[in-house]
Amino acid sequence: MTSVGDSFAWPFQDPGWFGKMVIQGLIFIIPIIGWIAMVGWFMMIIDNYRAGRRELPPAGFHLERGIGLFVVLLVYAIVFSIPGGLFAGVGSRNESAGLVFLGQLIGFLLSLLLAFLSPSIILHTYRAGIAGGFDISSIWQTASARTATTVVAGLLIYVARIIGGLGFFLCCIGLLFTIPYSVAITAGIIAWYEREVAGGPASLGPAAPTTT
Repeated sequence: MTSVGDSFAWPFQDPGWFGKMVIQGLIFIIPIIGWIAMVGWFMMIIDNYRAGRRELPPAGFHLERGIGLFVVLLVYAIVFSIPGGLFAGVGSRNESAGLVFLGQLIGFLLSLLLAFLSPSIILHTYRAGIAGGFDISSIWQTASARTATTVVAGLLIYVARIIGGLGFFLCCIGLLFTIPYSVAITAGIIAWYEREVAGGPASLGPAAPTTT
């Protein structure tokens, strides 16, 4: 990974990219299990990119690999949505437009904070599991050490999510491709981010093997 822009091109350098993405996209349709499997596939793509392999891992039910990051991201999403939701809910019950607006504003600001922290959260979970994903001090230190780089990574992850949602315009069938592609892009962004802010994979030893 020489540039963060490589994250958009590398998935297509695997000769079997289409089949792998579509199969993983079909697995993703399965509630909960499919989502965890997609996260596991994402972690395995990072393995490959860190090792310099321009290939996607085989599609499959990579549940053991994905469960840690899935839990971490789910907890963060819930926690960051609670404050704004509480204010907005109270405002709705009391017909207070001011409280509703305050709740929406808080929710928006917390969503920006979570977007900023997301690259560091993912990286720390990748490196140290669930414990690393909830190591708030280390996550903040990594995110704030090179703020501009973190902002770029967060913005590009947001762009990847937009790309993932474009499949809705093709009667949802396109999601079988766009969601796995957005996941592959995000894996490239994280591999680049690690190199830029944490010195790359050299200090971590060899990447984990990409097995099913």
